[in-house]
Amino acid sequence: MNRNSPIAFHIVIPARFASQRLPGKVLLDLAGRPMLQHVWQRATESSAESVVIAADDERIVAVARSFGAQAVLTNSEHQSGSDRVAECALQLGWPDDQLVVNLQGDEPLMPAACLDQVAALLHAQADCEVASLYWPITDATEVRNPNVVKVITDTENRALCFSRAVIPFARDYPDIDAAMLAGIEWKRHLGLYAYRLAALRHYTASEPTPLEQTERLEQLRIMEQGGRIAMARACEFIPTGIDTQDDLERIRGLI
Repeated sequence: MNRNSPIAFHIVIPARFASQRLPGKVLLDLAGRPMLQHVWQRATESSAESVVIAADDERIVAVARSFGAQAVLTNSEHQSGSDRVAECALQLGWPDDQLVVNLQGDEPLMPAACLDQVAALLHAQADCEVASLYWPITDATEVRNPNVVKVITDTENRALCFSRAVIPFARDYPDIDAAMLAGIEWKRHLGLYAYRLAALRHYTASEPTPLEQTERLEQLRIMEQGGRIAMARACEFIPTGIDTQDDLERIRGLI
């Protein structure tokens, strides 16, 4: 970690043992090491002042500490990684003006440069509470896929909306391929966030909002409450994380 960075931020890695689709996935073997260790190592290559693993289970805490990571045990009843990050920050006594990057525990190929980028983006956007990244979609199948979250942005690259639906909707074209050929662009939202801690605390203390519940996208709670999310194209390609056994085998092949 580069502690001489002009931007002071921490990284918290929420790690949940009770994953529905791939239980215990953060501890599964990946090239001879737990998946979580790969994620932590990517984080330590960034400019963050510290990297902390926020776990829901003592087994994760024990493994994290065995490879030298700082780890805290958080409430197993949390419904989201954001809730876990907020509790971690509370346990460690971080102030409201602290910048915190939320790196999911199933992102073993996250480029360290993107961690620095999202923190720097929020630092530079004083009127935004949150920052995140996107990547251009070049395959029409991804545009149609409800598991690929799309984001549309305004002229200042702030998020206007996130959806699993096809947004924007290219009304004047026969299909998405034709729209792409004409220059219409779609952006895949990447689940990497930087928060101002005061905003994260406010957001996690509030009830889920209607659009958030409809789409099952927690970032919509921020926008429904009037929050602003700064967006930028990721400086490097971020491979998708690991949600299923097939994902695990794919990443094993890459590593």
